[in-house]
Amino acid sequence: MTDFFADLTWRGLVYQLTHPDTIPAMVDTPGLTVYVGFDPTADSLHVGSLVPLVMLARFQRAGHRAIALLGGGTGLIGDPSGKTAERRLLTREQLERNVAGIRGQVARVLDIESSRGLLLDNSSWLCAFSLTDFLRDVGKHFSINMMLEKESIKARLEDPRRGISFTEFSYMLLQSYDFLHLFDHHGCTFQVGGSDQWGNITAGIDLIRRVKGAEAHGLTMPLVTKADGTKFGKTESGNVWLSPERTSPYAFYQLFIRTDDRDVGRFLRMMTFVPREEIEHLETLVRARPEARDAQKRLAWEVTCLVHGKDEAERAVKASRVLFGGSLDDLDERTLLDVFAGAPSSEIARERLEGEGLPLAELLVETGLSRSRGMARKDAKGGGIYINNARTADRAVTSGDIVLGKYLVLRKGKKNYHLVKVV
Repeated sequence: MTDFFADLTWRGLVYQLTHPDTIPAMVDTPGLTVYVGFDPTADSLHVGSLVPLVMLARFQRAGHRAIALLGGGTGLIGDPSGKTAERRLLTREQLERNVAGIRGQVARVLDIESSRGLLLDNSSWLCAFSLTDFLRDVGKHFSINMMLEKESIKARLEDPRRGISFTEFSYMLLQSYDFLHLFDHHGCTFQVGGSDQWGNITAGIDLIRRVKGAEAHGLTMPLVTKADGTKFGKTESGNVWLSPERTSPYAFYQLFIRTDDRDVGRFLRMMTFVPREEIEHLETLVRARPEARDAQKRLAWEVTCLVHGKDEAERAVKASRVLFGGSLDDLDERTLLDVFAGAPSSEIARERLEGEGLPLAELLVETGLSRSRGMARKDAKGGGIYINNARTADRAVTSGDIVLGKYLVLRKGKKNYHLVKVV
């Protein structure tokens, strides 16, 4: 026996239990087969999927067998849980691309190479079902009265302008059958999901009881929100994704570095494997010296390593230091552009930097960092002007100052940056 359940509780990961009296001892005893489903609505999971994905890895590390189930079949229908309107239906081709994109992200967090981990796609069994067979073998076990009581259904029916289609109404049957299939073929008796999945989880448990006369169990986690009440993982530019093509490792790292002091301890608990003692120590540092952001740095490091690997995490750390005057050495073009994505920018002809170059004062006026050449010279003389984060005197800017073959980074004072692209 272990104290695994106590750790889950301390981390704030337990919201609802189907069997409160027996589940704590059950999860403390290695040997369960547990599954979590992931909805492939895009070719990448977003950062909101990190908590259930890490949760599944926690079960695996505690000695249980973990199944990550990708919804290549259920994705054709769309889960109404937590939605106020019908989802846009995806084609089979889109879903295949999405499932392929998500596989690698799951495999980075979960061990699927050993006997303790599986990565499955429910299209392999759901898409093989005929409609009449499904209605006979599965549908007959579901009471419409019971389904109407499920929160995900009731919420949609209470809005007469939107309602719910028969397509999405049937989603519960499909996910329930997933649980039954995993029970039959993989001995899975435990499902984990977000609190919005409670109705789907309990429906699957009921189906297993009706068809097999066996008992299955479920646990839900609270949905992650920020202290200000906004949804975690949303930024002004949209979702933060686990795919480096959609959200760069640097931007991913920055999301966590900027975590509110009120949230950072909770996020360390829920999204990382950092031990309790260390998290509690980091929480004391948040209160004692919040300006150091020790907890945020640890959170950003741990989560970026988990999702993108140590090399990308180290690159993100170096890039973050650039904004505080760190060296631009070793930054690649992608990361440089990520770092200065929000800074003003302009272009300059390459020939203007050749030979004797361009007076720095002239360039500072052109970029708007100084109001006049006289002020620019005064700023440089006072030590407030930087080229590529190196303090500089009033001089000529030449082609030798160009980094990565086509950029100059100008800075006035501590935070006024301007990115110049040399064309």
